[in-house]
Amino acid sequence: MSLMKRSVAEFIGTFWLVLGGCGAAVFAAGVPDVGIGYLGVSFAFGLTVLTMAYAIGHISGCHLNPAVTVGLTVGGRFKAADLPMYVIAQTLGAIVAAFLILYVASDMGVHKEGQATFELAANSLAVNGYGELSPQGYGMITGFVTEIVMTLMFLFIILGVTDKRGTAVAGGLAIGLALTLIHLISIPVTNTSVNPARSTGPALALAFSGEGKAMAQLWLFWVAPIIGAALAGLIYRLFETDATT
Repeated sequence: MSLMKRSVAEFIGTFWLVLGGCGAAVFAAGVPDVGIGYLGVSFAFGLTVLTMAYAIGHISGCHLNPAVTVGLTVGGRFKAADLPMYVIAQTLGAIVAAFLILYVASDMGVHKEGQATFELAANSLAVNGYGELSPQGYGMITGFVTEIVMTLMFLFIILGVTDKRGTAVAGGLAIGLALTLIHLISIPVTNTSVNPARSTGPALALAFSGEGKAMAQLWLFWVAPIIGAALAGLIYRLFETDATT
């Protein structure tokens, strides 16, 4: 499969991840009486990965995340030469999904009284953040550490599940559930990134709408997940070395 075709699959997959996960957070999480809350949003993110794992896993590997691509590269599972195209495709998919969410959300409750409405603010569109943009007011250092650890564990699980010695049949399920658990843990801290593309889409959409605070904090959601992913790639290589000796 050509790199272009695989990158297009990554674009579509990441578009689905952001539309499904962030879309659920924007459209359904806070609806009075019937909102899905943190639990529902966590499952929404997990389900996007689960469904795409079986839809495009055989095409592109279903990374959907620059940090995953970096972790797999460091872990020796992905060609470094293909990394830039994957990252570009993933980020573009996330951006398109975020602007679509913003467009749909702008119509929320407009045509029916008493319904939830969308208010454009610095923390709209399920953006990731720390300090005033953290759902529960966690600080920068705490958010940084949380994102490193959550991404490290996510990549460690991915590397283990996709190991040739493992059971690959249920790989998509395990990875989807892992992302669900990660969201259950860390939504209150940073709104859960572990994915630089997922963070970039909503932050950029808000910046174009005049709300730039999330964009100013975006650096953390590139640096921390990539550090965590690279560490996971290095750590898992220790187990692969043991297996060959």
